[in-house]
Amino acid sequence: MTPIHTDLLIIGSGAGGLSAAVTAAHLGLKVLVTEKDACLGGTSAWSGGWMWIPRNPLAREAGIQEPLDEPLGYLRHELGEQFDEARVRAFLETGPAMVDFFRHHTALQFVDGNAIPDFHGNTPHAGTGGRSVCAAPFDGRRLGAHIWRLRPPLAPTTLWGMGIASGAELRHFLNATRNPRSLAYVSRRVLAHGRDVLLHRRGMRLVNGNGLVAALLRSALDLGVELRTVSPARQLLHNAGKVSGAVLDTPQGPVEVHARCGVVLACGGFPFDAARKQAWLPHAPTGQEHWSAAVPTNTGDGLRMGEAVGAGLHHQMPQAAALAPVSLLPRPDGSQIHFPHLIERAKPGLIAVTRQGQRFTNEADSYHDFMAGLIAATPPGQPVEGWLVCDHAFIRRYGLGAAKPFPMPLGPLLANGYLRRGDTLGALAAACDINAAGLERTVTRYNQQAAEGRDPDFHKGETPYNRIQGEASAPGPNPCMGPIVQAPFYAVRIVAGSLGTFAGLRTNARAQVLDTDGQPIAGLYASGNDMASVMGGRYPSGGITLGPAMTFGFIAAHHTAGQDAPRFTD
Repeated sequence: MTPIHTDLLIIGSGAGGLSAAVTAAHLGLKVLVTEKDACLGGTSAWSGGWMWIPRNPLAREAGIQEPLDEPLGYLRHELGEQFDEARVRAFLETGPAMVDFFRHHTALQFVDGNAIPDFHGNTPHAGTGGRSVCAAPFDGRRLGAHIWRLRPPLAPTTLWGMGIASGAELRHFLNATRNPRSLAYVSRRVLAHGRDVLLHRRGMRLVNGNGLVAALLRSALDLGVELRTVSPARQLLHNAGKVSGAVLDTPQGPVEVHARCGVVLACGGFPFDAARKQAWLPHAPTGQEHWSAAVPTNTGDGLRMGEAVGAGLHHQMPQAAALAPVSLLPRPDGSQIHFPHLIERAKPGLIAVTRQGQRFTNEADSYHDFMAGLIAATPPGQPVEGWLVCDHAFIRRYGLGAAKPFPMPLGPLLANGYLRRGDTLGALAAACDINAAGLERTVTRYNQQAAEGRDPDFHKGETPYNRIQGEASAPGPNPCMGPIVQAPFYAVRIVAGSLGTFAGLRTNARAQVLDTDGQPIAGLYASGNDMASVMGGRYPSGGITLGPAMTFGFIAAHHTAGQDAPRFTD
């Protein structure tokens, strides 16, 4: 086929790649985005859409002012030996400028997370709010026919295909049977969704990560970015010490893309690369014992292409993956959906136990910390698995994994074995192969603690992050603790999983990929999960994947255009 000539080639269509594409096109470059899958958006389209961007414009406009030294100090304590000051400063200083650019020059708008605290409230300089933003809801009709190129949200996380925004909207849905105002809100949303399905064959109010990607796609289209699907990159073109393009496998056959300014690798990391998982995830000794909630097409392509031209990899970090508890939801065709448990664990009336029936961590802590606790509690050689346990009142109020609250039925999930039930704790233990005596002792102790509102074992409810994830209106002194008393009792099995990966290509503060000697490879950049995380395998706050992905995509685009990205300093 005839070679394609462009200024910048971006491999991957998640937030990191699209941020670079939109920015570069705004700066005057001709941009081509290529995607191996049939739809655009990658794991970003399944995400919550939150970005950790301290000192962002929305926070400042709300009167939340903090010097750079505050988030810088927090990361210095959190990252420890993984703290890379040049990259961290580039992220913290450029992130606010990135948000400002997208707000004023593109279709992407934001809502603030000014009440969202950092994960580790006991760490010096932890924030209690003002460090997060999320993509604002986006009207899918603005994409026209291109909406069918957008990856839809993960079905079990929706209601009849309708995405539910985190925060206030989710609270309305959880309170719909209790609060007339919430019922009215939910009724309007459901009716509007039904109208969209009748008129457009799908929901058009796009929220969370789906709204983020949709807004980025609209912006890319407005700026003339070429978007190719079903066109995986096979190898990079590397001439005279510079990366100058790539070979794509397209439906019409192989084609060379020559990119004058270089290539950005944004392929989503390695969550479905069994060999990398075997090498870098100790809890997955064969590479198969890890069930990521990322999209299955993220198979480490960017890392392999980078290595082939001499790139260095960084994987010696506390965790090579962004850990999360996952449950395996059977599909009718025999496959499984990897369902991430991000919401219900902090609500009052749930515990997590091992097969011995013992608690192993603070259930209200972040998904990453929760999963690290389960891995640490699992004896060597045994599979990493546990159970989320609750009673009837809890599951009807909050749901449990893919099981949704009242009035949604539980029968199908009981029938396919995803959800287990017992009229007594002993019967539930038998259904789950949990030690019955251990479970009964644990629940008895926990109920006593819940009545007092104290968790001396794991300190649940003691940090701002715990409390905001709990239920402030629940009875009792601790918003994360409630009794487990009302039969029948329910459980869902959780296994080792992740939202993506941390290990990846070494880069500098300009998002340039470095070789094994630490020198930049001319013409090669990385963003998103192909870039070794600036957080160094630690997880200090929500949004530390998308925030750096958007920011370093923005930085990479400026560098390819021969410019320095703007920075916001004190």
